[in-house]
Amino acid sequence: MPQRGGGSMVTVTGWADDTHYLLRTFDKDRNPVIQSVDVKSGKSVVVPPSKTPRELLSLALPSGVAMSMGDPVSADMKSVAIVKENDLWFFSVGDTELKRLTNDKAAEVNARFSPDGRKIAYTKNKDLYYYDLAARKEVRLTDDATDKIYNGYASWVYMEEILGRASRYAAFWWAPDGSRIAYLRTDETEVPEFTLNRLDEADGIHGLLEVTPYPKPGDPNPKVKMGMADLASGKTIWVKTDYSVDQYLAWPFWAPDSKKLAVQVLNRDQNDLRIILADAATGDYKEIYSESRPSWVEFFEDTHVMDNGSGFIVRSYRNDWENLYYYGWDGKLVAQLTNLPFRVTGIERVDEEMKLVYFTATGTESTDRHLFRVGLDGKNLVQLTTGPGSHNVTISPKGSYFTDSWNSVESPGAIVLIDKKGKMLREIHKNEMPAFDASKNSRTEMVKIMTSDGLFNMPATITYPVNFDPAKKYPVIFAIYGGPNSANVSNRWSGFNASWNSQNGIITFAVDHRGSGHFGKKGLDYLHRNLGKWEILDYADAVKWLRSKPFVDAERMGITGSSYGGYMSCLALTKGADYWTHGFGGSSVTDWRLYDNVYTERFMDTPQDNPAGYKESSTLTFAKNYKGKLYFTHGDMDDNVHFQNSIYLMSRLQDEGKTFQFMLYPNGRHGWGGAKATHSRNEANNFWLKSFFEK
Repeated sequence: MPQRGGGSMVTVTGWADDTHYLLRTFDKDRNPVIQSVDVKSGKSVVVPPSKTPRELLSLALPSGVAMSMGDPVSADMKSVAIVKENDLWFFSVGDTELKRLTNDKAAEVNARFSPDGRKIAYTKNKDLYYYDLAARKEVRLTDDATDKIYNGYASWVYMEEILGRASRYAAFWWAPDGSRIAYLRTDETEVPEFTLNRLDEADGIHGLLEVTPYPKPGDPNPKVKMGMADLASGKTIWVKTDYSVDQYLAWPFWAPDSKKLAVQVLNRDQNDLRIILADAATGDYKEIYSESRPSWVEFFEDTHVMDNGSGFIVRSYRNDWENLYYYGWDGKLVAQLTNLPFRVTGIERVDEEMKLVYFTATGTESTDRHLFRVGLDGKNLVQLTTGPGSHNVTISPKGSYFTDSWNSVESPGAIVLIDKKGKMLREIHKNEMPAFDASKNSRTEMVKIMTSDGLFNMPATITYPVNFDPAKKYPVIFAIYGGPNSANVSNRWSGFNASWNSQNGIITFAVDHRGSGHFGKKGLDYLHRNLGKWEILDYADAVKWLRSKPFVDAERMGITGSSYGGYMSCLALTKGADYWTHGFGGSSVTDWRLYDNVYTERFMDTPQDNPAGYKESSTLTFAKNYKGKLYFTHGDMDDNVHFQNSIYLMSRLQDEGKTFQFMLYPNGRHGWGGAKATHSRNEANNFWLKSFFEK
């Protein structure tokens, strides 16, 4: 992580070998200088700036041809597939020109190289294809896609809530040896549709309808099954799950020999997860893992498969905190790698030769980030970074040394060199603490606020305005998101530069409630069947804490956020009307009956199973309590949180005779850019100035 100090950017860019790290500095003309530094002596030599393999490939392209970040590159970084003119093109180092692979009207989507780089898989008109580069031939693997049936292409709700936006709707996975492709077949025939009506000049005076299958809570789900396409025969073997059961299939991972496929199966209630291991030749399977909770469980998105064929590592909440578990393909636990009373956040490296796992975790302070190491037998746990704050580490090739770029709320930090025992060898670079000018700068302080039930000590940050005078009273804006397992507060340096709020005499405040992830499943499970309840109660405790400060004006207590943060803002001005006086919410959920079923049912179950929970979580229920000033915004083409949410709240507030402000952004999706983004930002700023200062 680059750290600014002394007016320059100094960062470790990697390792030349196990005993030489690469340090980037800048000369007096602001040109980058790369030094190879010996870890033992500290002596350095300047080395020519090296380009990444992707940069080298990009430079090799013919004149006038450019790669985009979305263009896939082969594993050896010597070939690239480019979608141009709605067709697939190919270039490899040594070629003199792009080779056109396809020539038809349909667009190739989500092209992905096979592991050996000899084939490229993609979807076209929502059917699955691959291109054989050696045979110079396109092969179609499926042929039954329609406007409701997709092969290797995800439905909207699977993309948004299960596979993630980074998937870009891709729902296929290459086998390690390139002989097979696993893919998800989706049928949305029974899923209700939602209609958006685009009205702008480009679409003509009659508008344009956009119709998308969108399952809301309690609605029928997409029907799915997992196929394994054999490239040699062109045939698909289906994993023999029960197609009639309402369940989710996702996040498969191949065994290293490509003969078995592990598939994660989650029930509709999302409280029982199984991993099944399917035979690629027959589709028969056996269960190798199971996990259930009274509340909810989630798919494993970062499973690590061991190259040696011994098994896989999952990061699970089995003991109420995310910890690492090493399982064999037979389903037996090889070792519980960690048993920590705090959150493991990810695997950084698995060294199979040395039998070591490097992973990140918060440590005992939930707002920190540290690097740890443990043996593959679960023994010899070592915390490699120490001291409060966020530690970003680069590991030498053999794990003998580490560079640690750290910072905290109170310090811009430094870059230090540590050995494999976690002992600091030297400080490589200290980031200079900038001068603080009270007339120009603002300070951020980290605090803890105990919930009124005495169970959770919530982390919070408070950023004071420029020229802060504790004898005066200032308005406050809560800047939050607030969704389950979505923390806002971390112990990292944010600098002294004053934000718009600070420049205009406003305190900015952020706090994380019991369900934010800081407190493991003990805190998260409070949100089960109760979205909105504990968030508002905990945030209200933070308001009480703020009210106790002589410099806080309780009559100017604001809150702002978008999406789930918009929901929190609208709920704070209705259900929490005794605590917040002003709110500015964007793209807000206002009633959970209106959002998608996968996300909502994970926490709330269905409206049929939990009618009281849905009623208590709705802003509509508490519209009668509204007494402050709320300004909310929405895009009329929001295909995620539908504009319908804001319409429902507007209607209820009108029925209650309440005064509020609303702004619609034509053609705005779930957020918007350009001139409308500037307009929205200006509207928000003007709202706070007028509300807080009457100007």
